[in-house]
Amino acid sequence: MNREDFPMLQSDIIYFDNSATTLKPKQVLNEITNYYTKYTSNAHRGDYKTSLKVDMLYEETRSLMKEYINAEKEKEIIFTSGATNSLNIVAFGFAKENLKKGDEVLITKTEHASNVLPWLELEKEIGIKVRYIPLDENLKLTIQNLKNSLTKKVKLVSIAHVTNTIGDVRDLEEIGKILKELGIYFVVDAAQSAGHRKIDVQKMNIDFLALSGHKMLGPTGIGVLYGKEKLLEKTKPLNYGGGMNNFFESDGRVEYKELPTRFEAGTQNIEGVLGLNAAIKYLNKIGLENIEKHEQELKRYLLGNLEKIDNVKVLNKKGEAANILFNIDGVFPQDTAVYLDHYNICVRAGNHCAKLLKDELGIKNTCRISLYLYNTKDEIDKLIEVLKNSKNIFEVVI
Repeated sequence: MNREDFPMLQSDIIYFDNSATTLKPKQVLNEITNYYTKYTSNAHRGDYKTSLKVDMLYEETRSLMKEYINAEKEKEIIFTSGATNSLNIVAFGFAKENLKKGDEVLITKTEHASNVLPWLELEKEIGIKVRYIPLDENLKLTIQNLKNSLTKKVKLVSIAHVTNTIGDVRDLEEIGKILKELGIYFVVDAAQSAGHRKIDVQKMNIDFLALSGHKMLGPTGIGVLYGKEKLLEKTKPLNYGGGMNNFFESDGRVEYKELPTRFEAGTQNIEGVLGLNAAIKYLNKIGLENIEKHEQELKRYLLGNLEKIDNVKVLNKKGEAANILFNIDGVFPQDTAVYLDHYNICVRAGNHCAKLLKDELGIKNTCRISLYLYNTKDEIDKLIEVLKNSKNIFEVVI
């Protein structure tokens, strides 16, 4: 699908590491190049034509993202450096100011480090309690297990929309409904879903949502924090400096700007915002429904072929997203990745920044194949052929 738009694919590389980062289409690359060669200037700083053009594109991106996730207002879209930064703002800018000792935060053991470590740090700082919602036999989060974990002490639930390992797709609409009725804050890590499936923050009753541009065809170093206006008003900025204040005086008097500007201190990643602009337009043109359909077709084809290889064990057969965890019997996952790289096949090996998963899976490291819109069945056939010949893996690796 649209492979001609991706310069990286003009070589013989087979890229199956899309959960880590996606390739960039020429439309995104062209927008970044245009910024640096045709209208370089700071945003919201100048009164000349090129600066005003940048201002327009910068704020257009905010509007595009508002529509993309169906936020109510543009001021609810904050540009950050990525999902990690966004989740840290929620933890230390909002939760630290609005939760108290003894309050409970629920997460799961399949969360990415960015949705675990901030809460563990907050536990140390203010005495909240981090608890883990039990997972079912397929390492999936069920509505019943969520309900069973809810107590009067639970004030916030923070989960991924789609997990980057098992590929568990959570029912955000049902979860959001339950939490709203109980007055529990709902935080969503959408890093693995924003470029793959539709998100509606209003319909899903999401209070805060974090995403990264580089996982949805955009540049690295740019992300978004969505927050309901009334909650962002209760959130303390973590960065202070130019552009986010109306005035400050030597006697200590300070007035900060309104949303969203007060959260965007200093010169932002302008090229990242403009690249994200092009990425959103690109995804909208293709259609997330078409992307999801393509991914699922590829996943079924991949899974069916992997299961025919005797020494390959698939570890997340029941996951819904287009990523598959596997290991070759008797082979360390990093050796498998090096072996596949010999044939220009890129996969991820390790714990995938989900170090708590070993408590549930019983395995510390795995190989991960994650598919996206530009992958093909021909690429999968090449992977399967190489894996079938993996008996000579150590001859290649060593």
